[in-house]
Amino acid sequence: MPILLLLGLGMKDAVGISIMQMVFSSIYGSYLNTKKGSLTLGEGLYVGFGGFTGGYLSGYLTSSIPDLLLQVTFIAFVLFAIIRMAFAGVHEVYTEDKRLHPLVLFTIGAAIGVVAISIGIGGAIILIPLLSGILHYPVKKAVSAGLFFVVFSSIAGFTGRLVHGEIDLYKGAIIGIGSLIGVWIGIRLKEHISNRHHKTFIIVMYSIILLIMLYKLLSRQ
Repeated sequence: MPILLLLGLGMKDAVGISIMQMVFSSIYGSYLNTKKGSLTLGEGLYVGFGGFTGGYLSGYLTSSIPDLLLQVTFIAFVLFAIIRMAFAGVHEVYTEDKRLHPLVLFTIGAAIGVVAISIGIGGAIILIPLLSGILHYPVKKAVSAGLFFVVFSSIAGFTGRLVHGEIDLYKGAIIGIGSLIGVWIGIRLKEHISNRHHKTFIIVMYSIILLIMLYKLLSRQ
């Protein structure tokens, strides 16, 4: 989404295309993660259904929210993700059997979905630091769970924006299909790097995104 902004698209157009790309990449990526055994459905379904609800409701919000507010909100969540990931431990083995009530999981998913889809990030950028930094999931499992969450939130967000006519289907399809190649490469690479290096890569990636968004925000002045 920040790259689309650098290429000159408006915030809402970039959000719409980004959401459509997420539909392609999250479904294919979750399928590959399931085959490799790095994704366990379980409680993720409750969070996912919450994300679907929140993602759909977000379509009613963005049409009335100024682009500047969406950009500032995006920057705030990326900054949160960087801080949360930086101070999270690197958990190679998940040893605690933490269980939350399904209603709590659904509420978490809905809250993340309604905010995240409104700013075009799918929710993984928020969910991954929460899972790794607070619930002590291994980084790779947190990434897999975050991608699975995006399946629900992005499909809902795509549906909501399609109803409101806020998605460029042609550009979204081109980027979405192209992203399938990147997903295949990324998941193969993930299996060959340590959790520590994976965590470092995520922090660096988020930092680059933050710098791009700050540049776009300041260039508006």
